[in-house]
Amino acid sequence: MRMLGLDVGDRRIGLAISDPNGQVAVPLRTLHRTAQDGAVDAIAALVAEENVEAIVVGLPLRLDGSAGSQAESVQEFVRQLLPAVNVPVTLWDERLSTVQAEQLLRRDGPPSRKGKAERDSLAAAIILQGYLDSRPGRQAE
Repeated sequence: MRMLGLDVGDRRIGLAISDPNGQVAVPLRTLHRTAQDGAVDAIAALVAEENVEAIVVGLPLRLDGSAGSQAESVQEFVRQLLPAVNVPVTLWDERLSTVQAEQLLRRDGPPSRKGKAERDSLAAAIILQGYLDSRPGRQAE
């Protein structure tokens, strides 16, 4: 099952996609959000092009597990996305995924010119991989 992972931010949306079997997530690209946000349409088109069967959206909860303004913003984005895609959309706790992405990028050397966009797509892959790994039967693989 091919899945799409989203790391939704105010300025960018990081995208990651799984392999066709839903085993491994890889960073895909980053969408830049604008005032006339076409992100929903771009994601809907990607779902159709890549035969995506489900979407996992990172939900940025606070460290104590409560939802703040950014989590509410992500939930509003999902409400806009749902009518545009004909696949299930799951919210997934993404606490510290961006921090993990930054640490991985720093470990690999000096930041590239793509910086934040690269970080956001990597964070989306971390979110999606966490979801993929949590599914029943995955721990034994």
